[in-house]
Amino acid sequence: MTPKFSWEFLHPRYWLTWFGVSFLFLLVQLPYPILFPLGKFIGRLSIYFLKRRAMIAERNLNVCFPHLSDEEIRQRVINNFESVGMGLIETGMAWFWSDKRINKWSKVEGLEHLDDAVQANKGVLLVGIHFLTLELGGRILGQFHEGIGVYRAHNNRLLDWIQLKGRLKSNKAFINRYDTRKMIKALKENEILWYAPDHDYGIKNSVFASFFAMDQAATTIGTHLLIKTARPTVVAFAPIRNVDGSGYTVSVSKCVNDFSCDTALESAEKMNRIIEKEIMKAPDLYMWLHRRFKTRPENRASIYN
Repeated sequence: MTPKFSWEFLHPRYWLTWFGVSFLFLLVQLPYPILFPLGKFIGRLSIYFLKRRAMIAERNLNVCFPHLSDEEIRQRVINNFESVGMGLIETGMAWFWSDKRINKWSKVEGLEHLDDAVQANKGVLLVGIHFLTLELGGRILGQFHEGIGVYRAHNNRLLDWIQLKGRLKSNKAFINRYDTRKMIKALKENEILWYAPDHDYGIKNSVFASFFAMDQAATTIGTHLLIKTARPTVVAFAPIRNVDGSGYTVSVSKCVNDFSCDTALESAEKMNRIIEKEIMKAPDLYMWLHRRFKTRPENRASIYN
């Protein structure tokens, strides 16, 4: 998938997008020690404008961590929204920073695990959890091993073009997230396939597996299909923003060489344990404002009312 410029992008309906992206480009030229507190401030401020999303984050945290006090949950919501603000800036960093600047502010721990997986020549299912730092994490890790991303086109065609150009700085190509056949083909050709199975993609092609303290969370069966058919090595990673403002640490976990499961439910349960482990490396960075539990089993009420 190669991004192609269209003269349509000069139409007035895209002028606001051009303005926003241009502002983001200029913003991320600031030194990182300025961007770090600025992003957190923007995130705290956004709570007052994104009250619905703050409620969703709070509800998700309550459901997943029922042992936490109300005060602990409130603090985690604040921390999470600080990461939302930084996530916007980090997207600009991922798209517009040079390789030199990316490398100056980042390091990778456990890269040998991904090296080993690549050398095994079985294809690599690289599990990238939906951290708010994921866009930047992909750019950082892509400096060492380029992969093929699983991708959903943006509704705004101009933003989609800009997004693809930015992501292809450290990726070979992208595959539509619904094209399982191409994903399997890529793995069988020993490619690295970036894969994020931790969101709620609806009832179709999902099973209900446990996720933290939630007993039934809609979880994609794609994991089972990919692993059963292509038999890749599974590697998970977490792009962590250092709390002291010193940059980023991408933490790569050990390879999962034996992921054989008999059913889609067993695969979903096993993958959710991997996802939980990655989230707990930096829980404040996870995308809690996503309606992770929007799909409910029959006769089970929504948790977001």
